[in-house]
Amino acid sequence: MDNRFSYIIQIIKNSRANAIRAVNSELINLYWNIGEYISLKVEQSQWGKSVVKELSDFIQSSEPELKGFSDKNLWRMKQFYETYKDFPNLSTLLRQISWSHNLTIFSRCKTIEEQEFYIKITKQENYSVRELDRQISSSFFERTMIGVSNLSTALRETSNYSSNTFKDSYVFDFLNLPESHSESDLQEGLINQMKKFILELGGDFLFIGKEYKIQVGNSDFYIDLLFYHRGLQCLVAFELKADKFKPAHLGQLNFYLEALDRDVKRQNENPSIGILLCKDKDKEVVEYALSCSLSPTMVSQYETLLPDKKLLQQKLQQLFEDR
Repeated sequence: MDNRFSYIIQIIKNSRANAIRAVNSELINLYWNIGEYISLKVEQSQWGKSVVKELSDFIQSSEPELKGFSDKNLWRMKQFYETYKDFPNLSTLLRQISWSHNLTIFSRCKTIEEQEFYIKITKQENYSVRELDRQISSSFFERTMIGVSNLSTALRETSNYSSNTFKDSYVFDFLNLPESHSESDLQEGLINQMKKFILELGGDFLFIGKEYKIQVGNSDFYIDLLFYHRGLQCLVAFELKADKFKPAHLGQLNFYLEALDRDVKRQNENPSIGILLCKDKDKEVVEYALSCSLSPTMVSQYETLLPDKKLLQQKLQQLFEDR
C-alpha cells in the first residue's frame, strides 16, 4: 500500500466502523421500544398472542420490505425489554453488541449476573455469535466465578493479576481426543486448533511457539507452549501433562521460568508465569506443592468434554452460600 494514502484508508475504516456501531445501537433501541410497548399492552391485558400475530401480519403486509418482525421475534423483543428493564446500568452495553449476541445471551443465560458477564466479555473480546455460544456451552461464567485456587503466592502477588486471567480448569472439547492420549497428541491438537485454544485462554494471549528452545549451559530444553500476555506484559509458559499432577512437575516448570527470566525476558517485561496443565490433579497435593514454590506458577486441569453445567451451577451456588 502507498504510505501516502494510508491515513485516508484508516479514517475510512474508522468511519465505517462508527457507522455500523451507530446503526446497531439504533436497531437495539428500536427492538427495546417495541418490546416495551408490547410488554405494557400485555400487562394491561389489552394484548395477547393473537394480537401480536396480527401486528406481525400487519407490518409484513403494509411494509413488506421490513424484515425480522415475525410474531416470534416480536415476543423476543418483549422478553429482551423485560429481562433488562430493571437494570439501567446495562443500557449502554446492550447497545454495543449485536441483536444476535443479545438474543443468545438473554435466551440462554438464567441470571442477571450471568447475562451481565457475557455482555461485558462479548464486548471486551469481540466474540462472534458462534464463539459466544461456545463459551456459554462450556460454562465459562461458572468456571470463572468459581475462581482459581491453585496459585502460588508469587502469582497471587503479581502486578495486574486478576481472577479472570487464568482458570482452574480448561475445556478442550474441540480437540476430539480419545480418553487415552499422549502429551504430544494434546500439544499437536492445541497447535492445530490455535484459534479455539486462544478463545479458551483469553484474547490477551499471543502465541510465540511450541517446543520453545532454551539453552542452559551446554544443554537444550524445550518448553511445550510459550505465549505472551499483553495485559500482564509477561511470558507465559505452558507445560502439558497427559496424566495426574505430580509435585516433581513443578520443579521442571520453575527451572524453565528461571531460564526465561534470565535469558529471554526483556527489561520492560514482568517476571514470566508458568501454567502446568494436567489431565487430573489432587487439590491437596497441589496446595502442598505450590506452598513451597517461589515462582509465579499455577496448576490447572484440562477436560476434553464439555463440563456438566448443572454440576458447576450447584458448586457455584454452594460457594455463594458459604461466603
